[in-house]
Amino acid sequence: MSRKTALRRELLAARRLLTSEDVSKAAAVLSLAAAELPELTGARTVAAYVSVGREPGTHALLDALRARGVRVLLPVLMADNDLDWAVFEGAEHLVPAGRGLLEPDGVRLGPRAVLDADAVLLPGLAVDERGMRLGRGGGSYDRVLARLSSAGAHPALIVLLYDDEVVARVPEEPHDHPVDAVVTPAGARRFTPRDRT
Repeated sequence: MSRKTALRRELLAARRLLTSEDVSKAAAVLSLAAAELPELTGARTVAAYVSVGREPGTHALLDALRARGVRVLLPVLMADNDLDWAVFEGAEHLVPAGRGLLEPDGVRLGPRAVLDADAVLLPGLAVDERGMRLGRGGGSYDRVLARLSSAGAHPALIVLLYDDEVVARVPEEPHDHPVDAVVTPAGARRFTPRDRT
């Protein structure tokens, strides 16, 4: 078993121990903290995702961004694990999709729609002191990050996590991209190129 796989299992096991109350309390705090990030207060378009299960909650944040007039793009998982995008039009326009996900029911904008984003909220299981993110291992967001990089797009990359998911070090591979900030219930932390040495 790889170090990444072992760490993913450990982190997912810890999330399974969270109660519904733990998840909803953390979501409320995360939403308020994330909504005040300068990277989001100044954004016109934000690519985000709909949290499911024990993931750090994004629902209140999505509503807050939309209420502020931000164009929120949400992912639509394609058969090849790449992501298409559609505009978030409210919770009533989210429909069940594969893998227990919720997706917007609107017009598909294509995988390159993410290039319009001023900020991208990435799902994750952990981030380390250098800003390196550990995802779930499906590769969907690796493709998104590669697409942004090859297009020369540099939106703010932000991860929402629980406090104990900011760790000393996550295993990394050459294709992994560092994030710019992590938001936990304890507050926000930004990473600089100096953190990556």
